[in-house]
Amino acid sequence: MDNPKIRYSQAFKQVAKTANSSLPLNKALNSIAKSMAKAMKAAGCTIMLLNSKREHLDIMAAYGLSDLYLRKGALNAHKSLPEILEGKAVAIADVSQDNQAQYPEAAEMEKISSILGVPLLQKGEVIGGIRIYTRESRHFSQVDKDFLSTVANIIAIILEKNELHQGLSATHEETVTKRRKLTEPPELPYSSLRPSSFGHPSEEEFARLLDFYRIEWLYEPRSFPLSWQDDKVTEMFTPDFYLPELDLYIELTTLKQSLITEKNRKLRHVKELYPEVNIKLLNKKDYLRLLAKYGYGPLGETKVEGISRVLLSQTQIQRRIRALAKRISRDYLGQQLILVGILKGVVCFMSDLMQHISLPLTVDFMAISYYGSNSEAAVKITKDLDTSIAGLDVLMVEDIVDTGMTLNYVLNHLLAHNPSSLQVCTLLDKRARRIIDVPLDYIGFEVPDEFVVGYGLDYHGEYRNLPFIGALNPELIEEENR
Repeated sequence: MDNPKIRYSQAFKQVAKTANSSLPLNKALNSIAKSMAKAMKAAGCTIMLLNSKREHLDIMAAYGLSDLYLRKGALNAHKSLPEILEGKAVAIADVSQDNQAQYPEAAEMEKISSILGVPLLQKGEVIGGIRIYTRESRHFSQVDKDFLSTVANIIAIILEKNELHQGLSATHEETVTKRRKLTEPPELPYSSLRPSSFGHPSEEEFARLLDFYRIEWLYEPRSFPLSWQDDKVTEMFTPDFYLPELDLYIELTTLKQSLITEKNRKLRHVKELYPEVNIKLLNKKDYLRLLAKYGYGPLGETKVEGISRVLLSQTQIQRRIRALAKRISRDYLGQQLILVGILKGVVCFMSDLMQHISLPLTVDFMAISYYGSNSEAAVKITKDLDTSIAGLDVLMVEDIVDTGMTLNYVLNHLLAHNPSSLQVCTLLDKRARRIIDVPLDYIGFEVPDEFVVGYGLDYHGEYRNLPFIGALNPELIEEENR
């Protein structure tokens, strides 16, 4: 008689042996995926980690599943078994009837009926998940869930051991570089899925452009079956790129008419078979127009001339603003909130922030000017508040805080008006330049000690209308100071 407890006990021995081996990380994880699938008599297994923004899941290891299924598309952690993000085990008995399965049509082609997923946890935080796939419909038992969760704990230890080993083996220069990176914007996601080479120079050029604007992308992430014979796929179409921010697949093409005709035929077929898929065929002129449509690099590129790199993309900024607004809405529930900003740099941030705060509020603005020498500049208020803030809860909204001297002056001025409370929300914190340690209650991003522009921040009145925040080319400033 088959006893799953005996199977799982034997699998534990194999997994523990692998965990303690000298195998490279990818081989160790693939070996464990195989052990889990066999122990659970499953069709396959995947081990996945959350990307840096905790939006998507990257497959780190797999066993038993076809390449076509593994390339079915980007896995959105908030749509595909989302309860795993809450640290819960999730069992789907029938994939075709459960909306927690993101790609039911791909599962049907792979003949997958049931899925069991458990979270990967490190120090109480979800960092990914493990999934088991079966071809027969199965109701997973608590013993199944406990087995998979225990293996997940072992995998978490392997990952931590790997990080520790890398840290110990790093040279002093590498260690310094890693520390420096902690103060820089996060790496672009999906780096583990990026190709070492591209099929065509136009693809590499497009990828570089996306990287400059910090737009997330996947290269050839999904293959769409177009025709079959005897249950075997005879024709497929694999778009060049997927842009998760726009939920858009892109196929690049040259102006050669025969190629355009054939690709258009395939695109029409994709849209017939997969009507929910958003896909476009673009040449270079088309994709520059596409980027311009979303506020990135107009065709003349005069708008971004002088920008050395993009620090924070439009998507990153908007995500962070929504998170700040959610916190502010919770913290100020039942209070008389007024937002106060200093013109002009704060207008973009203030406008977007107030739209996402789910409380009644009022807004007011101040204007200031500086006088004196550069070394001993003083602040003068040229426009004071139009509203009395006595007894109100004031949230001072700033675009950027660097030395803290201006903010300290303004806060003292506001305190003299006897508000009920006074706190500060800043989009950017340039902590490296701090002289006065002013309290900051809500912080969007910490930025390096560079001249930043865009999203309201200017250089001689220009760049305010950029939808992202970029670093100004130092040579531009040096030339002016000569």
